[in-house]
Amino acid sequence: MTAPVRFPRFFVTSPAPCPYLPGKAERKVFTELKGPHADSLNDALGRIGFRRSQTVAYRPSCIGCSACVSVRVVSDEFAPSSTQKRNLKRNGDLVATICEPWSTSEQFELLQRYLGVRHPGGGMTTMDDVDFADMVEHTPVTSWIIEYREPSEDGVTPGRLVGACLTDRQGDGLSMIYSFYDPDHESRSGLGNYIILDHIRRAAEMGLPYVYLGYWVEGSPRMQYKVRYRPLERLTRDGWELIPAEEQDRLIANAANQRRDESPALEGSAKDGVPGVQEHYKFVG
Repeated sequence: MTAPVRFPRFFVTSPAPCPYLPGKAERKVFTELKGPHADSLNDALGRIGFRRSQTVAYRPSCIGCSACVSVRVVSDEFAPSSTQKRNLKRNGDLVATICEPWSTSEQFELLQRYLGVRHPGGGMTTMDDVDFADMVEHTPVTSWIIEYREPSEDGVTPGRLVGACLTDRQGDGLSMIYSFYDPDHESRSGLGNYIILDHIRRAAEMGLPYVYLGYWVEGSPRMQYKVRYRPLERLTRDGWELIPAEEQDRLIANAANQRRDESPALEGSAKDGVPGVQEHYKFVG
């Protein structure tokens, strides 16, 4: 006889300042991912808007606010804009390698440079190499860290690491947990967006219909880059729905007006208040 699958226990965090919208408070509901059914549980929760951080799946459960909206790109119908086509051509020589989820000092040094420029003073800037190892290696599901390197001069030794992304392989798509890249590269731009574009291409080649980008927050400038990818679906009370072209045109125009620096950084990091979430929960049922 096989043991019955136990329904997961869910917890909720105490309210904390929202990292996206000033004056708002955030709260998260979460559950632990563990055991032989962790992958299937993560898949099921991912389809209803949960994200993963280490061994925890979480989603916003804020009182009086529903600004965080789960979004995903339809990979096999993706239509790159002219800007995205130029990005793909400019960075197309990068060598992408799927690696097991083991952290390296090279990755950690790149993350530190990225955070120092893109998110100075953010919660993740206090991470040490052990914290980074926990973020990458503490996974009960099918995960990779995909490295992006420049071609080496001899074609044998690994080239310079310029980007990386912690990625989950879900049943219906790739879930981008956290990406980081060289923020001061002297000759490359759009590395963060290139990593997303590569994931869209990769998902389509694998026969996976979606790339999950996490939460989009209208009104938060640093989240607006996510609306640039077409077609884009959002999770509503009635399930996933395609964002109409006219509405996405408006959102992209608004994003262009708000844009300061191009700095894609996906959920699953301390800026979202997730690592250490277990320290602030109470049992809900």
